[in-house]
Formats: sequence, structure tokens, C-alpha cells
Amino acid sequence: MKLGILGPSSGDVNQLGRAAEFLLRQAKAWKVVYLDGDGTLDKAVAAWARKIVGDDASDDGSWERAAALAAGGTAAAVDAYVHGERARLRLRALESLPDDTLRAVEQVGERVVLLTNDRRQLEDDTARAANILIYGDGSSPTVRKIGARWFLSPGPLGCPGGGIAVLDDDGPDLTVSFYDASFNLSLREELLPLRVREPG
Repeated sequence: MKLGILGPSSGDVNQLGRAAEFLLRQAKAWKVVYLDGDGTLDKAVAAWARKIVGDDASDDGSWERAAALAAGGTAAAVDAYVHGERARLRLRALESLPDDTLRAVEQVGERVVLLTNDRRQLEDDTARAANILIYGDGSSPTVRKIGARWFLSPGPLGCPGGGIAVLDDDGPDLTVSFYDASFNLSLREELLPLRVREPG
């Protein structure tokens, strides 16, 4: 299970769209959270959806395309439709933080992850229940352990060595990986073991 994380983009739709595409296609994230609620991700997703299926990327548009194919589409056209719809629906894995709270809670394996735009929100009772706290207002990639909890920030998109992160529990341990604007791995660190190691 991989959770993709995107730092704030300062309104750069193209850069955010490329980073989201990297996380879905290359990093194989099952879900991607953008650490802002400024509407930039919505614009990037809308542009990406239009590239996939055309001007009407809504569910209604999907039904209209399906109806047109049913009236006489070729096998190749049906295959193209199915491929395009799968790609369009995959975009639902991309989410911004809610614009009213700018925070969300996710589960990665057995770990509770709190994501927020503002690190000042890491002080309340909800934050105390989380194992991993991820904030968007860091200036650079950050990994810090305080007590039994980890505090992470990808930094803003385009910052040196960061802007993009993946929290991954697919292996024996939970890791975080940071990527730069060219999608090169800049840092990978183990966070918490997913199993209790027997002594000796």
C-alpha cells in the first residue's frame, strides 16, 4: 500500500499535474493527497481527464460515449473506451485536503496518518492519536522522530530534493521516499517496523 504526498504548488497546475502523474503511474501510489486546498489539483485533474476522454470528462459524458458505442462502435473503439474510462476513474485517487479544515486522516497499514497544510494543527487531540504526522508548510523535505511519532514534510513542489513523497508499507517495514521535481529519488528512510522483532 502506497500513499503519495504532494507538497503545495503555489498554483502551478502543470507542475502539480506532472507530479501527480508520476505518483500514479511510476510510483504506483494507491492514493495521492495534495497538501493544500487551493483548487490547483482540481484544475490539474480536469486537464488530465480531458486529455484522456475529451472535453466532457464527467460521468454523464461517459454514459453518452458508451451509448454512442453501443449503437455501432467497433471492437477497437470499445477497447479504447474501456481503457480511457479506467484511466479517468483512476484519477479519483487524487485528493486535495478539504478546503475548510486543510487536514485529513488516512490509514497506512496499521498506522494512523494525519495530513495537514499547517503544522500548528499538530497539537490537538486528533493529532496526538496519529502515529505519523505530515505537514505541507515545511520549507524542505523533513523526517523527524519525536517520541514514538514521526513528523514528515515533503516541502513545496520544486524545492531541492523534495516536493513529492511516498509512504510505503508494501515491504517488511514502513518507509518514506522523497523525490525532486525531476522525479529522482533524493531520500528514503525507514520509519516504523510493521512487525515486532523477537529478541535475540
